[in-house]
Amino acid sequence: MNPIYLDYNATTPIDKEVAEAMLPYLYGHFGNPSSNHVYGMEANKAVAKARKQIAGLLHCKPREIVFTSGGTESNNFAIKGAAFANRDLGNHIITSSIEHPAVIEVCKYLEKKGFEITGLPVDGFGRVNPDDVKNALKPETILISIMHANNETGSIQPIGEISKIAQENNILFHCDAAQSIGKIPVDVHEMGVDLLSVAGHKLYAPKGIGALYIKEGTKLEKLIHGADHEMNMRAGTENVLEIVGLGKACEIADRDLLENAAHYKEMRDLLFEKLKSGVQDIHVNGHPEKRLPNTLSLGFANIEANSLLLEMKGVAASAGAACHTDSAGASSVLRAMNVPGKYAMGTIRFSMGRGTNEQDIEQAAREIIAAVENLKTKGV
Repeated sequence: MNPIYLDYNATTPIDKEVAEAMLPYLYGHFGNPSSNHVYGMEANKAVAKARKQIAGLLHCKPREIVFTSGGTESNNFAIKGAAFANRDLGNHIITSSIEHPAVIEVCKYLEKKGFEITGLPVDGFGRVNPDDVKNALKPETILISIMHANNETGSIQPIGEISKIAQENNILFHCDAAQSIGKIPVDVHEMGVDLLSVAGHKLYAPKGIGALYIKEGTKLEKLIHGADHEMNMRAGTENVLEIVGLGKACEIADRDLLENAAHYKEMRDLLFEKLKSGVQDIHVNGHPEKRLPNTLSLGFANIEANSLLLEMKGVAASAGAACHTDSAGASSVLRAMNVPGKYAMGTIRFSMGRGTNEQDIEQAAREIIAAVENLKTKGV
């Protein structure tokens, strides 16, 4: 029997409706969207439909959506593209200490190219203080990049307040929304962002497809050069099959957002109640309310996270985040939050999804409690 899957923040399965929408483009509709015959026109229509579906979820214009290979490319395109296109205006970029590696590593790369990076601290809940953003501004600041919701703790950032600071100072604002889309409302106009990254495999679309929202009029330097695909923003023949999947996934996310969010929260809170009653001394990482409805980051006192993951064989979860599960020690996110070491070293991220049910939670809770007890008995 497969373990109970509680790692939806790492990746999601492809939704059945998404798979069904993709099937015709796996076999029959194989044309190149740039071709002027019937095969190409069929593919071109599919890409246009998907662009409209994504725009509907994000509340933007279809022409403001550019397809990429995923969240990492979207972040690279947004940050490098904005930095290099606006270098004549300055070289200073503001980000936070809890960003995904797809932002942090891009900023490290840009430092080598002469850009100055300010990584802002966060509070004990893992949230950036907008006043810190304001105080970090310089005449040379050209970009602010702050994630919408953290992939490890689920804490949601005060994006609206930060965007006002950016707008008042004519600074571009990028937001990595890979974890938030499909779980909470993501409206680019309400958020006030210029650039926003989407990762398909976080919202029941395939891996290897993503998108970048680029507000009309925003100047970016291209990363990938070639023909004039994607409105001359990103060269390369479009991945029609997966673009169709991403479009359908966004349509479903928009349609079922409130229902899914309520379900996620119910399952998350049920798991926490079960674990709280069965395990002594656990600590919730992240904001108690301003947090993704599906995410539960728990620190188990004086237990090593990877040992616990190995012990609870019937549950699939992550130590911190799946992107760096093999890393030793507490994650950079928990260190930035100043989570006490006895909890940080024993932190497991449980994340719920559409497929999570009450029976799963009951069984998972029993497995986790038993695993904790076994490790304490062994003194691990």
